[in-house]
Amino acid sequence: MNASRVLASTIVLTLVAGQALAQPARFAEPTRAAPASAAAMKSSFAPVVQRSAPAVVNISAKRIVRQQVDPFWQMFGLGVPQARVAQSLGSGVIVRADGIVVTNNHVVEGGQEITVALNDRREFPAKILLADPRTDLAVLKIDMPAGERLPVLAMDDSGDTQVGDLVLAIGDPFGVGQTVTNGIVSALNRTTDPTGDGGSAYIQTDAAINPGNSGGALVDMDGDLIGVNSFILSRSGTSSGVGFAIPAAVVRRVVEAAVGGGHSVIRPWLGARTQSVTAEMARSLGLTIPQGALVADLFPNGPAARAGLRQGDVVLQADGRPVADAASLNYVIRNHRPGETIPLVVRRATGEDQALTLRAEAAPATPARDERTLAGRNPFDGATVVNLSPAVADEMGLDSLTVSGVLVTNVTGGLARNIGLRRGDIVREVNGVKIGAVRDLAAAASAQTRTWRVTIERDGRIQTAIFSS
Repeated sequence: MNASRVLASTIVLTLVAGQALAQPARFAEPTRAAPASAAAMKSSFAPVVQRSAPAVVNISAKRIVRQQVDPFWQMFGLGVPQARVAQSLGSGVIVRADGIVVTNNHVVEGGQEITVALNDRREFPAKILLADPRTDLAVLKIDMPAGERLPVLAMDDSGDTQVGDLVLAIGDPFGVGQTVTNGIVSALNRTTDPTGDGGSAYIQTDAAINPGNSGGALVDMDGDLIGVNSFILSRSGTSSGVGFAIPAAVVRRVVEAAVGGGHSVIRPWLGARTQSVTAEMARSLGLTIPQGALVADLFPNGPAARAGLRQGDVVLQADGRPVADAASLNYVIRNHRPGETIPLVVRRATGEDQALTLRAEAAPATPARDERTLAGRNPFDGATVVNLSPAVADEMGLDSLTVSGVLVTNVTGGLARNIGLRRGDIVREVNGVKIGAVRDLAAAASAQTRTWRVTIERDGRIQTAIFSS
């Protein structure tokens, strides 16, 4: 569980005196109803559990870590780093009868020995088919005896889940064994990414989720998987009734990529920089309510530009559903497959609404990555760098319209670590030479000099420092 993630959401409800109360909406065919009697209140969740629980598994991942000794003793050449076995415990869901299991990436990340324990207590080694840190999902494969078919949970990614629906959370909290808790859907489309670039939109639930529940199932009253439990917000580290699950639509995309032989998930991109419409912006744009995604900038000849979007447009609907903010727009786009079309409704700067069609496309990987790990007596010794492209920026969770420069993707040691280079830094200039590609940086790093003036871009800010090597 990653309880350090922060989600802030404030909803203010105001009752204005003197206004007539709105009549309740009427539905032709109601599909949800409150319990009609005391007997109905005593109904059991057992049938749902019996259908769902056999497909929920326990997952353990072991890895070898080096435990450092006290730096005081290291100064005297004493003490040797000790190796120890670290183990993480979590849950998973069988989504295919031939042994395909989905869990959270953070459950198995770095795991050198992964074991899946079935509901009937049998244990099997598992291998990772695909790990996707962006969604915090990992897809595992276990090899079953010939002819055996495992119980599975069907995914419900229809999008008809509503706030207030009853749900069950099934997993293995604290390693005590499979546990079922119940609650409701507290909210939909929650995001922990204020920019909306990540396209995350979690299901929030008050069903108790504790350490060990990560990767477990959030199921509806049909016994279908609507989400994979991922993390909680809590000051104590245990459930406070604020848990989050990755929607089944996201899970399906990652599983499809894994079983199709992919090593990563291809996510369509908008090709535009957007921002959520605030109350002040809504007033200036003539919108009655503050919702939608304002197009602030466009990538030349990108999907948004080819669809006819312009700077100043506000995307109000995508796929026939209202766009609440920038994150919800990116969520819709990223959960389409490349080549599919997405209908949009936009509000033009002139005030009229217009229907457009966006074609889902992967971000272009131009220029080529040209990935290299640099070495030598220079500040980049130990740094792995690539050419920045929309695809690389999207992969790293950066602004995909920032498409020039050289990106640091990893720092393994050497001088690069000593001077504080970080993953995500963009190298802009070395000793007065503009850096536009990896070959430029490699050439600049090979210079015979002991003084280095390096300019980088970090989190949108330009920083310059001078080093000696």
